[in-house]
Amino acid sequence: MDAFGDLLRGVRAQGSLFGSSTLVPPWALHFVDGAPLTLCTVLSGGGWIVPEHRPPEPLRVGETLIVRGPAPFLFVDEVGTRAEPVACGAFCSTPDQGGTRHRLGWYENHDGGDGATVLVVGAYPVRGEISRRLLDALPVVLRVGSDGGPDPVWEHLAAEVATDTPGQQVVLDRLLDWMLVCALREYFDRPDSNPPGWYSAGRDPVVGGALRLLHGEPAAPWTVASLAERTGVSRSTLAKRFTDLVGEPPLTYLAHWRMTLAADLLTERETATVAEIARAVGYSDAFAFSAAFKRVRGVSPSAYRNAATAPHQQPAGSIPAYPEGGPATPVQAGSPATACAHRRQG
Repeated sequence: MDAFGDLLRGVRAQGSLFGSSTLVPPWALHFVDGAPLTLCTVLSGGGWIVPEHRPPEPLRVGETLIVRGPAPFLFVDEVGTRAEPVACGAFCSTPDQGGTRHRLGWYENHDGGDGATVLVVGAYPVRGEISRRLLDALPVVLRVGSDGGPDPVWEHLAAEVATDTPGQQVVLDRLLDWMLVCALREYFDRPDSNPPGWYSAGRDPVVGGALRLLHGEPAAPWTVASLAERTGVSRSTLAKRFTDLVGEPPLTYLAHWRMTLAADLLTERETATVAEIARAVGYSDAFAFSAAFKRVRGVSPSAYRNAATAPHQQPAGSIPAYPEGGPATPVQAGSPATACAHRRQG
């Protein structure tokens, strides 16, 4: 398992909110639920995204945007539009219900004319501390692709949203996963991008091999010597090359990765003892594991678990998935069955 693939394990669409809408100016869609990730593509027309506390950015045909939450944002026909913003995603389920979910109700199958904009949007649930490491590497707004035409995969996505057929949610979720991976790879591979060290290092024949070993067998009793032997280089060569490309020595990287895995295991396996979690991430001594966890995460394993499993609490040492106070209070937008809508004026 490479580092990029491992970090994507907890970033899988499972009942994500999807929608497709033909919008005629003026229009304004206000995404209020604070989803950790939202994907949007423009099939035709154009508009603007207005992130909170950030300058507006244009939306162009064929582009895919990834918006990192939890701050709300707007899609509008033009900056300063006279349209009244309509709350979108106000009926997404809360994190304890499994994240957001797909709802029909805002697809409009009509020709809006030359001035119409067609958007397809998917709100993405993200769970666990593993996935937080990926989110940390992303800007608030990430955009890829603008070759003058829409992606045929997104056109298929729009067609799938418009119909209610057996297995629809599975198809939508897998399409969203596909688009997310492709968008992230394209973004990180740009010459002008600044990808995280673990991504760039994955292409190195030596360090990439070491990363795959650490991610494939995180509980193994790794040493620099054993990693060097498995990758076919000297200890000094591996240590220097790994540190130069990843930004930290191999065993430091391993320690941080083990604590990230442990953080998720503490919340996923609520009946497991701290000693069992310790063994699962490569520690035979629960006391040594607890000391390492507190050194990296700032709290003991037990305190972390208690905070994570308490109702309506974020675990200490984690990044909140929603603003303080939880998801935004649902706002009525059109009829109660409408997950996301638009309003035309004048």
